[in-house]
Amino acid sequence: MTEYVCAVDVGTASARAALFDRDGTRLAKAVHPIALYQMEGARAEHASENIWEAVGICVRQVVAGIDPAEVVAIGFDATCSLVLRDKTGAPLRLGPDGRDTILWFDHRAAPQAEVCNATGHPVLQVQGGAFSPEKQVPKLLWLKTRRPQLWDQLGAAYDLADFLTFRASGSNARSNCTLTAKWSYQSERGGWQRDFLNQIGLDDFTDKADLPEHATPLGTAVGTLTADAAEHLGLTTACKVSAGMVDAFSGTLGAVGHCPSDTLNDGSDLALIAGTSSCVMSINRTPWVTRGVWGPYSDAILPGYWTSEGGQSATGALLDFILRNFGPDKTEAPEAHQRVEMRLRQMLDEEGPSLADGIHILPDVNGNRSPFADPNMRGVISGLTMDQSFDSVCKLYWRAAVSLALGLRQIIEHMRAQGPTIRVLHVTGGHVRSDLLLQLYADVTGCDIQIAAEGEAVLLGTAALAAVTGGLFPDLIAAVRHMRTDGRVYRPNPALRDLFDQDYAIFLRMQQHRDELNAMRTLTKV
Repeated sequence: MTEYVCAVDVGTASARAALFDRDGTRLAKAVHPIALYQMEGARAEHASENIWEAVGICVRQVVAGIDPAEVVAIGFDATCSLVLRDKTGAPLRLGPDGRDTILWFDHRAAPQAEVCNATGHPVLQVQGGAFSPEKQVPKLLWLKTRRPQLWDQLGAAYDLADFLTFRASGSNARSNCTLTAKWSYQSERGGWQRDFLNQIGLDDFTDKADLPEHATPLGTAVGTLTADAAEHLGLTTACKVSAGMVDAFSGTLGAVGHCPSDTLNDGSDLALIAGTSSCVMSINRTPWVTRGVWGPYSDAILPGYWTSEGGQSATGALLDFILRNFGPDKTEAPEAHQRVEMRLRQMLDEEGPSLADGIHILPDVNGNRSPFADPNMRGVISGLTMDQSFDSVCKLYWRAAVSLALGLRQIIEHMRAQGPTIRVLHVTGGHVRSDLLLQLYADVTGCDIQIAAEGEAVLLGTAALAAVTGGLFPDLIAAVRHMRTDGRVYRPNPALRDLFDQDYAIFLRMQQHRDELNAMRTLTKV
């Protein structure tokens, strides 16, 4: 009997599923949208039942042509959104439409993050020096302090990937990946940091969220599909369910898990998971700490390795923002991006990469994750005119893309200062569809850019996880090395180094100017 694995990835706007064989060949893929509710005040929500329905639609599509008994395991990865259920197991409704899930990029808990930061607790060291409002501890503190009636009704809280494994298997097990990266669990320090939780008023944190005392290692089965889940997914109750992963961590496994041990040990190969936002992920044998980089997280991806996570909170989202607000059609549909890129190629051929160099942008429209760990930072555009032509939109788009590459360079240099050598960026996610953007990343950072797993490293990493759980490979490194294929490579053009060095100098000076202006505003208020 042929043995397959199924990988499920839930992103910000859609669920995806793919069927893989043991060699890593993707045999089928399906995508289904999920409802996204955005509100004022940096708030965004999902309905978990809507997500589970979308997952079922996708999985049933990809397994339709095979014997379901041939799927030996299923794996789940997802954004680090927070799912809330009441004491009966039903959605804990934050709003209408069954909304019970706070999205990963929701910043409503910024004041609660400051409460966490004020403790000065050692747990802050693995939070890049400061808790992000995107993490689950501040979000649950928000629920307790701002919605106490809902807190009283709370029966369980899940990272989205853990919720999916719960719906699939009925197991309350939580992944070491999710708990370590997003919940402040530290296995190397005994697990839950209860003195910290007590300090911030969450002494009932683990009980209210129904959290286990110990996390489940990756590559471990949390159970098999329940009868209901098997019917929903079109599979059998013999199918094993892997402990879940945060999507960026799964992408990192798929992107760099295949690398030789020497490059993993010194951190010279970096994973860039680039889509709505970008995660800059380093796996290293030696732990290192710096402000603005989350981690190091022990065993969050590979056993015996530490994972550090930098990031940009809005990358693809910034380019969408440019088109939505300045584009002629006010749409960020893929076709709109393609039209801009086609025209940009012509303009760059005519004028070169210094195109529109009078426009300078700071891309922190959703705060700055790395290197400043400041969710309150805001974007800046210098050099706007009243020109509303399509070419002017293309120029603004190009300079926004340059700003993203400059921000990536700043993160890489910030990480290098702590030890990782970083020579190659293995890229996956939506940005791999843009040759223009990938070459720009190479030219600005000076790193080789390699497409990871044809841009599907997130699904591949989750498939590798399922393959280990299903007994097809002995460990994650063996699985991903066997299943992964290399993609095209973009190398930096040394002739452009001086040009982008000048852009980078202006980028850093603009950050200083922004700080000075913000300081003036503070003095005025006093």
